[in-house]
Amino acid sequence: MTKKWGLMAVAAFGLYAAAMYFYIFHGQNSGIPDVLQGSAADPSTFLTTQELLLSEELSKIRNFLFFVAGPLEWLLYFAILITGMSRVFEKWSSVQFKWSLFRTGMYVFLLSLVLFILRFPLDFYQYTVSKSYGISTQFFSSWMRDNVIDFWLDFGMSVITVSVLYWLIKKSPKRWWFYTWALTVPFSIFLMFIQPVVIDPIYNDFYPLKDKELETKILSLAEQADIPSDHVYEVNMSEKTNALNAYVTGIGENSRIVLWDTTLDRLTHDEILFIMAHEMGHYLLKDIYINIAVYLFMTFIGLWLIAKIMPRMINRYGSILKVKKLSNISSLPLFLLISSFLLFFSNPLSNAVSRYQEVRADEYAMELVENPEAAISTFQQLTKAGLGEVNPSTLVKWFRYSHPPMLERINKVAEQADEE
Repeated sequence: MTKKWGLMAVAAFGLYAAAMYFYIFHGQNSGIPDVLQGSAADPSTFLTTQELLLSEELSKIRNFLFFVAGPLEWLLYFAILITGMSRVFEKWSSVQFKWSLFRTGMYVFLLSLVLFILRFPLDFYQYTVSKSYGISTQFFSSWMRDNVIDFWLDFGMSVITVSVLYWLIKKSPKRWWFYTWALTVPFSIFLMFIQPVVIDPIYNDFYPLKDKELETKILSLAEQADIPSDHVYEVNMSEKTNALNAYVTGIGENSRIVLWDTTLDRLTHDEILFIMAHEMGHYLLKDIYINIAVYLFMTFIGLWLIAKIMPRMINRYGSILKVKKLSNISSLPLFLLISSFLLFFSNPLSNAVSRYQEVRADEYAMELVENPEAAISTFQQLTKAGLGEVNPSTLVKWFRYSHPPMLERINKVAEQADEE
Protein backbone atom coordinates (compact mmCIF):
# COMPACT_ATOMS: atom_id res chain seq x y z
CA MET A 1 0.00 0.00 0.00
CA THR A 2 2.83 2.39 0.88
CA LYS A 3 4.54 1.73 -2.43
CA LYS A 4 1.30 2.32 -4.30
CA TRP A 5 0.66 5.68 -2.61
CA GLY A 6 4.28 6.68 -3.11
CA LEU A 7 4.16 5.93 -6.84
CA MET A 8 0.85 7.77 -7.20
CA ALA A 9 2.31 10.84 -5.47
CA VAL A 10 5.44 10.81 -7.65
CA ALA A 11 3.34 10.35 -10.79
CA ALA A 12 1.03 13.21 -9.82
CA PHE A 13 3.99 15.49 -9.20
CA GLY A 14 5.58 14.48 -12.50
CA LEU A 15 2.41 15.25 -14.46
CA TYR A 16 2.00 18.58 -12.69
CA ALA A 17 5.66 19.55 -13.31
CA ALA A 18 5.34 18.61 -17.00
CA ALA A 19 2.16 20.69 -17.35
CA MET A 20 3.79 23.69 -15.67
CA TYR A 21 6.89 23.31 -17.84
CA PHE A 22 4.78 23.40 -20.99
CA TYR A 23 2.80 26.41 -19.72
CA ILE A 24 5.85 28.42 -18.57
CA PHE A 25 8.16 27.69 -21.49
CA HIS A 26 5.72 27.28 -24.35
CA GLY A 27 2.19 28.29 -23.39
CA GLN A 28 2.24 31.76 -21.83
CA ASN A 29 2.34 35.04 -23.72
CA SER A 30 4.02 37.87 -21.84
CA GLY A 31 4.81 40.16 -24.74
CA ILE A 32 4.46 43.94 -24.70
CA PRO A 33 1.05 45.31 -25.81
CA ASP A 34 1.21 47.09 -29.16
CA VAL A 35 0.12 50.39 -27.63
CA LEU A 36 3.15 50.39 -25.27
CA GLN A 37 5.81 49.27 -27.72
CA GLY A 38 8.53 51.90 -27.97
CA SER A 39 7.37 53.59 -24.75
CA ALA A 40 9.37 53.97 -21.53
CA ALA A 41 7.71 50.77 -20.29
CA ASP A 42 8.98 48.72 -23.24
CA PRO A 43 12.10 46.85 -22.06
CA SER A 44 13.60 47.03 -25.55
CA THR A 45 14.08 50.78 -24.95
CA PHE A 46 16.29 50.35 -21.87
CA LEU A 47 17.66 46.79 -22.08
CA THR A 48 20.23 45.56 -24.57
CA THR A 49 19.40 42.68 -26.91
CA GLN A 50 21.49 40.36 -24.72
CA GLU A 51 19.77 41.55 -21.55
CA LEU A 52 16.35 41.01 -23.14
CA LEU A 53 17.27 37.44 -24.02
CA LEU A 54 18.70 36.73 -20.57
CA SER A 55 15.67 38.31 -18.89
CA GLU A 56 13.28 36.09 -20.85
CA GLU A 57 15.28 32.93 -20.12
CA LEU A 58 15.80 33.69 -16.43
CA SER A 59 12.17 34.66 -15.87
CA LYS A 60 10.96 31.35 -17.27
CA ILE A 61 13.39 29.40 -15.09
CA ARG A 62 12.41 31.37 -11.98
CA ASN A 63 8.70 30.97 -12.65
CA PHE A 64 8.99 27.23 -13.27
CA LEU A 65 11.09 26.69 -10.12
CA PHE A 66 8.57 28.63 -8.06
CA PHE A 67 5.62 26.55 -9.23
CA VAL A 68 7.37 23.20 -8.70
CA ALA A 69 9.15 24.03 -5.42
CA GLY A 70 5.94 24.03 -3.36
CA PRO A 71 4.53 20.73 -4.64
CA LEU A 72 7.99 19.17 -4.36
CA GLU A 73 8.04 20.18 -0.70
CA TRP A 74 4.63 18.51 -0.23
CA LEU A 75 6.03 15.36 -1.84
CA LEU A 76 8.97 15.36 0.58
CA TYR A 77 6.69 15.70 3.62
CA PHE A 78 4.48 12.91 2.26
CA ALA A 79 7.49 10.65 1.68
CA ILE A 80 8.77 11.24 5.23
CA LEU A 81 5.35 10.21 6.56
CA ILE A 82 4.57 7.12 4.47
CA THR A 83 8.07 5.65 4.77
CA GLY A 84 7.71 5.77 8.56
CA MET A 85 10.73 8.05 8.88
CA SER A 86 8.83 10.52 11.05
CA ARG A 87 7.69 7.75 13.41
CA VAL A 88 11.26 6.42 13.64
CA PHE A 89 12.49 9.91 14.58
CA GLU A 90 9.82 10.12 17.29
CA LYS A 91 10.69 6.70 18.78
CA TRP A 92 14.42 7.32 18.67
CA SER A 93 14.07 10.72 20.36
CA SER A 94 11.88 9.18 23.08
CA VAL A 95 14.49 6.52 23.78
CA GLN A 96 17.35 9.02 23.98
CA PHE A 97 15.78 11.64 26.25
CA LYS A 98 13.40 11.73 29.19
CA TRP A 99 12.56 15.42 29.16
CA SER A 100 9.93 16.48 26.67
CA LEU A 101 11.83 19.57 25.47
CA PHE A 102 14.93 17.52 24.62
CA ARG A 103 12.83 14.87 22.85
CA THR A 104 11.18 17.58 20.79
CA GLY A 105 14.54 19.19 20.08
CA MET A 106 16.01 15.92 18.84
CA TYR A 107 13.01 15.14 16.66
CA VAL A 108 13.03 18.64 15.14
CA PHE A 109 16.77 18.41 14.52
CA LEU A 110 16.49 15.06 12.70
CA LEU A 111 13.52 16.24 10.62
CA SER A 112 15.21 19.56 9.81
CA LEU A 113 18.44 17.82 8.82
CA VAL A 114 16.66 15.41 6.46
CA LEU A 115 14.68 18.24 4.86
CA PHE A 116 17.83 20.35 4.52
CA ILE A 117 19.59 17.50 2.70
CA LEU A 118 16.61 16.72 0.46
CA ARG A 119 16.05 20.38 -0.45
CA PHE A 120 19.72 21.09 -1.03
CA PRO A 121 19.90 20.04 -4.73
CA LEU A 122 17.10 22.44 -5.70
CA ASP A 123 18.52 25.24 -3.52
CA PHE A 124 21.96 24.73 -5.05
CA TYR A 125 20.52 24.75 -8.56
CA GLN A 126 18.74 28.05 -7.85
CA TYR A 127 22.03 29.47 -6.57
CA THR A 128 23.93 28.34 -9.67
CA VAL A 129 21.25 29.78 -11.97
CA SER A 130 21.42 33.14 -10.21
CA LYS A 131 25.20 33.02 -10.39
CA SER A 132 25.32 32.10 -14.07
CA TYR A 133 22.98 34.95 -15.03
CA GLY A 134 25.06 37.49 -13.12
CA ILE A 135 22.51 38.22 -10.39
CA SER A 136 24.37 36.53 -7.56
CA THR A 137 27.96 37.52 -6.81
CA GLN A 138 28.18 35.30 -3.75
CA PHE A 139 30.93 32.73 -3.37
CA PHE A 140 29.81 29.21 -2.57
CA SER A 141 31.38 29.37 0.92
CA SER A 142 29.41 32.53 1.73
CA TRP A 143 26.20 31.05 0.30
CA MET A 144 26.72 27.87 2.30
CA ARG A 145 27.37 29.91 5.45
CA ASP A 146 24.01 31.67 5.01
CA ASN A 147 22.31 28.31 4.57
CA VAL A 148 23.87 26.98 7.77
CA ILE A 149 22.80 30.12 9.65
CA ASP A 150 19.27 29.67 8.25
CA PHE A 151 19.28 26.06 9.43
CA TRP A 152 20.23 26.87 13.03
CA LEU A 153 17.96 29.91 13.32
CA ASP A 154 15.03 27.93 11.94
CA PHE A 155 15.91 25.03 14.22
CA GLY A 156 15.97 27.24 17.33
CA MET A 157 12.63 28.87 16.55
CA SER A 158 11.11 25.54 15.49
CA VAL A 159 12.02 23.86 18.77
CA ILE A 160 10.21 26.61 20.67
CA THR A 161 7.14 26.73 18.43
CA VAL A 162 6.79 22.96 18.02
CA SER A 163 7.18 22.38 21.78
CA VAL A 164 4.45 24.90 22.53
CA LEU A 165 2.25 23.65 19.65
CA TYR A 166 2.21 20.00 20.77
CA TRP A 167 1.89 20.93 24.43
CA LEU A 168 -1.25 22.87 23.52
CA ILE A 169 -2.55 20.00 21.37
CA LYS A 170 -2.22 17.64 24.36
CA LYS A 171 -3.70 20.08 26.85
CA SER A 172 -6.57 21.30 24.66
CA PRO A 173 -7.37 18.92 21.77
CA LYS A 174 -10.29 21.09 20.64
CA ARG A 175 -8.99 24.64 21.03
CA TRP A 176 -5.25 24.24 20.52
CA TRP A 177 -5.40 26.04 17.20
CA PHE A 178 -6.91 29.17 18.77
CA TYR A 179 -4.40 29.30 21.63
CA THR A 180 -1.58 28.76 19.12
CA TRP A 181 -2.87 31.65 17.04
CA ALA A 182 -3.14 33.88 20.12
CA LEU A 183 0.53 33.26 20.90
CA THR A 184 1.61 34.16 17.35
CA VAL A 185 0.53 37.76 17.97
CA PRO A 186 3.19 38.74 20.56
CA PHE A 187 5.75 36.37 19.01
CA SER A 188 5.44 37.93 15.54
CA ILE A 189 5.67 41.47 16.92
CA PHE A 190 8.71 40.48 18.99
CA LEU A 191 10.48 39.06 15.92
CA MET A 192 9.75 42.21 13.92
CA PHE A 193 11.14 44.31 16.76
CA ILE A 194 14.44 42.41 17.09
CA GLN A 195 15.03 41.57 13.42
CA PRO A 196 16.84 44.80 12.41
CA VAL A 197 19.24 44.74 15.37
CA VAL A 198 19.67 41.03 16.11
CA ILE A 199 18.83 38.81 13.12
CA ASP A 200 19.77 40.90 10.05
CA PRO A 201 23.32 41.72 11.25
CA ILE A 202 24.06 37.97 11.46
CA TYR A 203 23.94 37.82 7.65
CA ASN A 204 25.37 41.20 6.63
CA ASP A 205 27.31 44.19 7.93
CA PHE A 206 25.24 47.31 8.55
CA TYR A 207 26.87 50.70 9.05
CA PRO A 208 25.89 54.37 8.87
CA LEU A 209 25.55 55.76 5.37
CA LYS A 210 28.94 57.02 4.19
CA ASP A 211 27.53 59.56 1.73
CA LYS A 212 26.61 62.29 4.22
CA GLU A 213 25.21 64.55 1.52
CA LEU A 214 22.75 61.84 0.51
CA GLU A 215 21.96 61.08 4.15
CA THR A 216 21.08 64.72 4.71
CA LYS A 217 18.73 64.65 1.71
CA ILE A 218 17.06 61.42 2.89
CA LEU A 219 16.63 62.69 6.47
CA SER A 220 15.24 65.95 5.11
CA LEU A 221 12.76 63.94 3.06
CA ALA A 222 11.88 61.92 6.16
CA GLU A 223 11.33 65.11 8.16
CA GLN A 224 9.15 66.46 5.36
CA ALA A 225 7.09 63.26 5.64
CA ASP A 226 6.99 63.48 9.48
CA ILE A 227 9.00 60.26 9.88
CA PRO A 228 11.23 60.21 12.99
CA SER A 229 14.69 59.00 11.98
CA ASP A 230 18.22 60.05 12.90
CA HIS A 231 20.30 57.68 10.77
CA VAL A 232 20.31 55.93 7.43
CA TYR A 233 22.14 52.60 7.13
CA GLU A 234 23.83 50.92 4.23
CA VAL A 235 24.49 47.20 3.95
CA ASN A 236 27.22 45.43 1.98
CA MET A 237 25.00 43.40 -0.34
CA SER A 238 27.43 43.74 -3.27
CA GLU A 239 29.26 40.72 -1.83
CA LYS A 240 26.16 38.66 -2.57
CA THR A 241 24.17 40.21 -5.41
CA ASN A 242 24.01 42.72 -8.23
CA ALA A 243 20.32 43.39 -7.54
CA LEU A 244 19.17 46.71 -6.09
CA ASN A 245 17.04 47.36 -3.03
CA ALA A 246 16.23 49.73 -0.19
CA TYR A 247 13.74 49.38 2.63
CA VAL A 248 12.42 50.56 5.97
CA THR A 249 12.39 47.74 8.52
CA GLY A 250 11.48 47.13 12.13
CA ILE A 251 9.00 48.79 14.45
CA GLY A 252 9.28 51.29 17.25
CA GLU A 253 12.76 52.32 18.38
CA ASN A 254 14.35 49.60 16.23
CA SER A 255 13.01 50.88 12.90
CA ARG A 256 15.70 51.51 10.28
CA ILE A 257 16.08 53.06 6.84
CA VAL A 258 18.42 50.75 4.91
CA LEU A 259 20.08 51.07 1.50
CA TRP A 260 21.95 48.29 -0.28
CA ASP A 261 25.40 49.41 -1.40
CA THR A 262 24.53 48.18 -4.90
CA THR A 263 21.75 50.76 -4.97
CA LEU A 264 24.17 53.47 -3.89
CA ASP A 265 26.64 52.50 -6.60
CA ARG A 266 24.16 52.21 -9.48
CA LEU A 267 21.54 54.91 -8.91
CA THR A 268 21.64 58.69 -8.82
CA HIS A 269 20.63 60.70 -5.78
CA ASP A 270 17.29 61.58 -7.39
CA GLU A 271 16.55 57.91 -8.08
CA ILE A 272 17.51 56.91 -4.54
CA LEU A 273 15.31 59.67 -3.11
CA PHE A 274 12.36 58.31 -5.10
CA ILE A 275 12.97 54.83 -3.65
CA MET A 276 13.21 56.31 -0.16
CA ALA A 277 9.99 58.27 -0.69
CA HIS A 278 8.31 55.02 -1.74
CA GLU A 279 9.49 53.26 1.42
CA MET A 280 8.42 56.23 3.53
CA GLY A 281 5.03 55.92 1.91
CA HIS A 282 4.74 52.41 3.35
CA TYR A 283 5.61 53.81 6.77
CA LEU A 284 3.11 56.68 6.66
CA LEU A 285 0.34 54.54 5.19
CA LYS A 286 0.79 52.12 8.12
CA ASP A 287 1.40 49.21 5.76
CA ILE A 288 3.52 47.37 8.31
CA TYR A 289 0.53 47.24 10.69
CA ILE A 290 -1.82 46.31 7.88
CA ASN A 291 0.55 43.47 6.98
CA ILE A 292 0.58 42.29 10.58
CA ALA A 293 -3.23 42.31 10.62
CA VAL A 294 -3.42 40.42 7.30
CA TYR A 295 -0.84 37.90 8.50
CA LEU A 296 -2.72 37.30 11.75
CA PHE A 297 -6.04 36.95 9.94
CA MET A 298 -4.62 34.43 7.45
CA THR A 299 -2.86 32.56 10.28
CA PHE A 300 -6.17 32.37 12.15
CA ILE A 301 -7.94 30.89 9.11
CA GLY A 302 -5.00 28.60 8.35
CA LEU A 303 -4.77 27.12 11.84
CA TRP A 304 -8.54 26.66 11.98
CA LEU A 305 -8.44 24.76 8.67
CA ILE A 306 -5.51 22.65 9.84
CA ALA A 307 -7.40 21.78 13.03
CA LYS A 308 -10.30 20.57 10.88
CA ILE A 309 -8.27 18.74 8.23
CA MET A 310 -5.54 16.98 10.25
CA PRO A 311 -7.73 14.84 12.52
CA ARG A 312 -9.82 13.68 9.57
CA MET A 313 -6.75 12.75 7.56
CA ILE A 314 -5.25 10.86 10.50
CA ASN A 315 -8.53 9.01 11.16
CA ARG A 316 -8.87 8.00 7.52
CA TYR A 317 -5.26 7.62 6.36
CA GLY A 318 -3.36 7.21 9.63
CA SER A 319 -2.17 3.72 8.76
CA ILE A 320 -0.72 4.95 5.45
CA LEU A 321 0.81 8.09 6.96
CA LYS A 322 2.19 6.11 9.92
CA VAL A 323 0.54 8.52 12.38
CA LYS A 324 -1.69 7.22 15.19
CA LYS A 325 -2.97 10.46 16.66
CA LEU A 326 -2.68 14.21 16.31
CA SER A 327 -0.79 14.70 19.59
CA ASN A 328 2.09 12.50 18.42
CA ILE A 329 4.96 14.67 17.21
CA SER A 330 5.35 12.30 14.27
CA SER A 331 2.33 14.14 12.80
CA LEU A 332 4.45 17.29 12.37
CA PRO A 333 5.27 16.63 8.67
CA LEU A 334 1.51 16.40 8.03
CA PHE A 335 1.03 19.73 9.80
CA LEU A 336 3.80 21.23 7.67
CA LEU A 337 2.39 19.70 4.48
CA ILE A 338 -1.07 21.18 5.03
CA SER A 339 0.45 24.54 6.09
CA SER A 340 2.60 24.69 2.96
CA PHE A 341 -0.38 23.76 0.78
CA LEU A 342 -2.58 26.48 2.29
CA LEU A 343 0.22 29.04 2.11
CA PHE A 344 0.84 28.31 -1.57
CA PHE A 345 -2.80 28.82 -2.50
CA SER A 346 -3.10 31.93 -0.35
CA ASN A 347 -0.42 33.66 -2.43
CA PRO A 348 -2.89 35.32 -4.84
CA LEU A 349 -4.71 36.98 -1.92
CA SER A 350 -1.61 38.12 -0.01
CA ASN A 351 0.06 39.30 -3.22
CA ALA A 352 -3.05 41.27 -4.23
CA VAL A 353 -2.97 43.11 -0.89
CA SER A 354 0.77 43.75 -1.30
CA ARG A 355 0.40 45.05 -4.87
CA TYR A 356 -2.30 47.45 -3.69
CA GLN A 357 0.07 48.76 -1.02
CA GLU A 358 2.88 49.14 -3.54
CA VAL A 359 0.64 51.19 -5.86
CA ARG A 360 -0.23 53.52 -2.98
CA ALA A 361 3.44 53.85 -2.02
CA ASP A 362 4.34 54.71 -5.62
CA GLU A 363 1.64 57.37 -5.69
CA TYR A 364 2.87 58.82 -2.40
CA ALA A 365 6.47 58.90 -3.67
CA MET A 366 5.37 60.72 -6.82
CA GLU A 367 3.63 63.36 -4.71
CA LEU A 368 6.56 63.74 -2.32
CA VAL A 369 9.48 64.05 -4.75
CA GLU A 370 7.58 65.25 -7.85
CA ASN A 371 10.17 63.74 -10.19
CA PRO A 372 8.55 61.33 -12.70
CA GLU A 373 11.77 61.07 -14.74
CA ALA A 374 13.62 59.74 -11.69
CA ALA A 375 10.75 57.32 -10.98
CA ILE A 376 10.81 55.91 -14.51
CA SER A 377 14.59 55.57 -14.62
CA THR A 378 14.54 53.91 -11.17
CA PHE A 379 12.09 51.25 -12.32
CA GLN A 380 14.14 50.70 -15.46
CA GLN A 381 17.35 50.31 -13.47
CA LEU A 382 15.69 47.87 -11.05
CA THR A 383 14.54 45.77 -14.01
CA LYS A 384 17.98 45.91 -15.62
CA ALA A 385 19.84 44.92 -12.44
CA GLY A 386 17.56 41.98 -11.64
CA LEU A 387 16.78 40.95 -15.23
CA GLY A 388 13.14 41.12 -14.20
CA GLU A 389 10.10 40.23 -16.26
CA VAL A 390 8.15 43.42 -16.96
CA ASN A 391 4.88 41.82 -18.14
CA PRO A 392 4.28 38.34 -16.66
CA SER A 393 1.27 36.18 -17.44
CA THR A 394 -1.76 36.51 -15.18
CA LEU A 395 -1.09 33.24 -13.34
CA VAL A 396 2.51 34.21 -12.63
CA LYS A 397 1.44 37.65 -11.49
CA TRP A 398 -1.17 36.25 -9.10
CA PHE A 399 1.14 33.73 -7.45
CA ARG A 400 4.56 35.41 -7.62
CA TYR A 401 4.26 39.18 -7.77
CA SER A 402 4.01 41.05 -4.48
CA HIS A 403 4.74 44.23 -6.52
CA PRO A 404 2.91 45.35 -9.66
CA PRO A 405 4.80 44.31 -12.81
CA MET A 406 7.22 46.98 -14.00
CA LEU A 407 5.19 47.48 -17.17
CA GLU A 408 2.29 48.71 -15.05
CA ARG A 409 4.44 50.81 -12.70
CA ILE A 410 6.38 52.58 -15.44
CA ASN A 411 3.32 53.15 -17.58
CA LYS A 412 1.35 54.61 -14.65
CA VAL A 413 4.15 57.06 -13.79
CA ALA A 414 4.48 58.04 -17.47
CA GLU A 415 0.72 58.67 -17.69
CA GLN A 416 0.78 60.80 -14.55
CA ALA A 417 3.71 62.80 -15.96
CA ASP A 418 1.79 63.39 -19.21
CA GLU A 419 -1.26 64.59 -17.27
CA GLU A 420 0.85 67.14 -15.45
